[in-house]
Amino acid sequence: MNTPTSDSRDLDGVLESEFEHIPVPSSHRRTLLSVSSIWLGFPMVLLCAVLGGVVTGFLGFKLGLLAIVLGNALLFVYVGLLSYIAGETGATFAMQSSRVFGSVLGKWFVAVFMSTLVVGWFAFNTGLAGSTMSIAYGWPEWQTTLACSILFIAITFIGARALAILGMIASPLFMIAAIIAISMAMSSTTLQEVINYPGVLNGAGAFSLGAGVTFVFASFADSGTMTADFTRWSKNGREAMIASSAAFPVGNFVAFFAGAIIVATGVIDDPINTGGNFVKVFGSNDHILIRLIGIVFVIVSTGSVATHCLYNGAIGWSHLTKSTMRTMCIVLGIIGGIAATAGIWHNFGAWLGILGIFVAPIGTVVIVSLFMGRSSWSKIHIAEKRVKGEALISYIAGAFAAILTHRFAPQLSEAFIGILVSGIFQVVLITLTRKRYPDSETLLDQSRSGV
Repeated sequence: MNTPTSDSRDLDGVLESEFEHIPVPSSHRRTLLSVSSIWLGFPMVLLCAVLGGVVTGFLGFKLGLLAIVLGNALLFVYVGLLSYIAGETGATFAMQSSRVFGSVLGKWFVAVFMSTLVVGWFAFNTGLAGSTMSIAYGWPEWQTTLACSILFIAITFIGARALAILGMIASPLFMIAAIIAISMAMSSTTLQEVINYPGVLNGAGAFSLGAGVTFVFASFADSGTMTADFTRWSKNGREAMIASSAAFPVGNFVAFFAGAIIVATGVIDDPINTGGNFVKVFGSNDHILIRLIGIVFVIVSTGSVATHCLYNGAIGWSHLTKSTMRTMCIVLGIIGGIAATAGIWHNFGAWLGILGIFVAPIGTVVIVSLFMGRSSWSKIHIAEKRVKGEALISYIAGAFAAILTHRFAPQLSEAFIGILVSGIFQVVLITLTRKRYPDSETLLDQSRSGV
């Protein structure tokens, strides 16, 4: 295979290789703590508190909490299995998708689609930083957004090591900020009132439990599907699964739960649109230390998600363009920064709907295909076909089932239905193909010739 090697020692040896084009060799694998830190600090952030508040605003505290638990359970299984494959193989998501969907379909549809979606999350979180600073502290919004874009690009440029360090800072800082905010918010209400919070719709039925589960799952559907870009640094599959569990359910649940409590206290005026953005509590306090904690928290918290997502996108696009992660980091960062200053983050509700329907079947097809073809994991970076029809059919079936669920059975979770249908289709199609070609050990070990 004629693929370029990674930029193994950029900038005269200051920055280490990111292995964009080949699996991470065992000599460069990292400790469980390092990889876990990357994932732990990713979802334990302000954005997930915002989304947790939105779910609670729609469903009320009790039903909202159930949706948060079920959504995280689904993410735990989904991301954990994808992480196990990454830890065993060292391959990026782009390599996995090319192997499963084919060199053309996997690269120019799946990898392009996913690597572009995460740039949207970079823009969302950068815009959230500017908007939050403007509302809470009166800072000029677009100038703050622009400054945050430059800062987040610079951190991502350093690479995975910087993400691990940022994660180590983001998670404890979130805990400190959330505890302070919740304590201040609880001063005007009781625990019983929080538990009995009915939501702003009070059972109007416009947002079901199934929709809530999809909402929670969709919050990390794209980066969760692309978990391999992070967990490929793990020493093995077991450690990769443990590392991803630091995010789902631990980090993600904590953040969603904090947002749920904040909204249930009643301190948020418009929870459907602003969710559990508890920085407002800091901004309304005149104590200089409280305000300073709020400022640092916003930058670190939004920066943690923004940098992780930009890294995802840069790794994917570097594989597509045969470039380097750092080159694409700058290019995509500029694009995302422009989108952020344009106010894209205000459309996150529609964004999550797209992710819940169209992303989950992709990861499911990858999981089923690679686990049913484990003997070929040593060749995971080699795509032996241009297009794999069985993977495409399974994906379309899962996405179509999710669309039908969204349209005709909104009380169910379209993300779960998409996972279920695409998984069943892929198992059946692989099994039928094996019966048709009994001399082939697995689909993934077929000859590289042919389409």
